[in-house]
Amino acid sequence: MDPIVVISILGGLILLLLIIGAPTKPLRFIGQSAVKILIGAIFLFFLNAFGTSFGIYVPINIATAAVSGLLGIPGVFALVAIQTWII
Repeated sequence: MDPIVVISILGGLILLLLIIGAPTKPLRFIGQSAVKILIGAIFLFFLNAFGTSFGIYVPINIATAAVSGLLGIPGVFALVAIQTWII
């Protein structure tokens, strides 16, 4: 697709949302989920930074970031256990 078309479609959608109003519940849920996944990725980054001296490494991808972000510290421990004993 031509970039002009894509930009004009996105601009039109933004203008439509500004005029009509965005549904707040789904957007709030998406925003909170994105923040939790980002926090999970930060958890995994620090785990990998400090865990390499102990031989602990968990790859950072969307699935592991979602698990560690939604479950918190117990999710990080679960990922370490899965990485250590199962995989």
